[in-house]
Amino acid sequence: MLLELRVENYAVIDSLAIEFAPGLNLLTGETGAGKSILIDALALLLGDKASAELVRHGAEKAVVSGVFDADEAAIRPVLEENGVEPEDSHIIVKREMAASGKGRVFVNNQPAIVALLRQLAPMLSSIHAQNESILAFDGPTRLALLDVYAGNHLDELAAKHQAWTSIKRRMAELERDEQDRLRMVDLWSFQKKEIESAQLLPAEDQKLETEKRVLANAEKLYGAAMSAYDSLYDAEVSVIANLGIARKHLEELARFDPKFQEALTSLLTARAAVEDVSGTLRDYAENIDASPERLAQVEDRLALLDRLKRKYGATVDDVIAYGDEVTRKLNELENREETVSALKKQLAASAEAYLNAARALSRKRYAAAKELQKSVEAEINQLAMKAQFRIEVFGSDDPENWSSTGFDSVAYLITTNPGEPLKPVEQIASGGELSRVMLALKATIEAGKKTKAAIQRTLVFDEIDTGIGGRAAEAVGKKLKSLARSNQVLCITHLPQIASFADHHYVIEKRESAGRSKTSVRLLKPEERTEEIARMLSGAKLTETSRQHAEQLLKANA
Repeated sequence: MLLELRVENYAVIDSLAIEFAPGLNLLTGETGAGKSILIDALALLLGDKASAELVRHGAEKAVVSGVFDADEAAIRPVLEENGVEPEDSHIIVKREMAASGKGRVFVNNQPAIVALLRQLAPMLSSIHAQNESILAFDGPTRLALLDVYAGNHLDELAAKHQAWTSIKRRMAELERDEQDRLRMVDLWSFQKKEIESAQLLPAEDQKLETEKRVLANAEKLYGAAMSAYDSLYDAEVSVIANLGIARKHLEELARFDPKFQEALTSLLTARAAVEDVSGTLRDYAENIDASPERLAQVEDRLALLDRLKRKYGATVDDVIAYGDEVTRKLNELENREETVSALKKQLAASAEAYLNAARALSRKRYAAAKELQKSVEAEINQLAMKAQFRIEVFGSDDPENWSSTGFDSVAYLITTNPGEPLKPVEQIASGGELSRVMLALKATIEAGKKTKAAIQRTLVFDEIDTGIGGRAAEAVGKKLKSLARSNQVLCITHLPQIASFADHHYVIEKRESAGRSKTSVRLLKPEERTEEIARMLSGAKLTETSRQHAEQLLKANA
């Protein structure tokens, strides 16, 4: 969900900050006020192309930033893969565009690249606007929409595909040509011998580092331990001696006043603790080995371990694990025929398990596609469009088509003019039509999907009311309201019928100040909404009739 959007020195916008809320967020305003500029600014945060021409005249740079509340489990792997520290479920995205043409990207206040924004975009927001450059309606997205509607869970299939590919990879290693195989045997044999000859022990490097520090500072450590021992136990005026004097006095007091018995017990406990520490210090000092020969042995051993760690792993435990893996590979090569035979059986069983699961998934997709296309076509035709809509699932089950999502592809086809052939939805010429198709598709899936997992957290619609009015506008408003029950929806509209459905209504205004145009956005209070919708109904000159009509719309669509 988009929590906040800040824009500075971007096009006609001087500086503004908008806080958005769950539900249906509608933005209205006069033509040319800069409504679509806000959508373009949001698109930049999702990885759209930036341009120095967008920097406000006279400014050094434009800055667009947004705060999103996203699915932490989904975004964390993407952030960590790109070296960005996650911050719970909140993600802060910022882009700077200099007038010189240079730009910078920050994610959670850490430098990033535009490619990361494009990776995050599907988990943050989806924009359906006249300019569809940001709409990633690619093959995986189309398939994912159908799976959400059908309630398909792909984890089990992905695991089966991973098992199949893992076995294939192991077989490929074993089926290298003879020259490669012999070369690998020589290399692995050398590595195995080198690691085994070192006779490594788990965590040995850490223990030796500690011993090295002790040996290198033996004299200092001996002096410190013995000084502490003398102070506690062996000196004429030691802690033990003083505790003994104090004990005699407390025993005398306790004979006359029982309340000192507890203090005497505490003192005896303290004496025992001091004696334990003293013994530990004495033993430690006696066992300190100041031998230069042992220090040289430890340093030589650490040098050997460091050499092995540079080649085989970050720690001694990693080197040991690498040696075990090399041993396994050599054993497989030594028993190559038996291993290949066993792997072929495993591969056949794994392929059968994957194919059974993928075919079952494919059947569910075909059934869901037939069901979904009827509902979507009915929804589209309620939105002032006479359209035919089809969903085609296709693809063969040949192994070269296998993936973690199955072997299917899906196409969403539409024609908005009778007699014209069906074409892919993403190739529709009209941005307004495309926005309405996407609204119908998302609303239908949201209403009929078999699971409750969200498709998108934030959906943005622009130019959705192009060429419609009356009942069609009311139908669009109802669809947006329905979709906003489980998604955050942002929509720019020119129609009062749609604006009346808003949970949160913002007005975008452009004013002239000091000879410059400035755009501002503010959240309308209930009484201000009536005025704004009345303006949309009647234009600049408000009438009592338009106000009454506005009140009726708001009441009817609350």
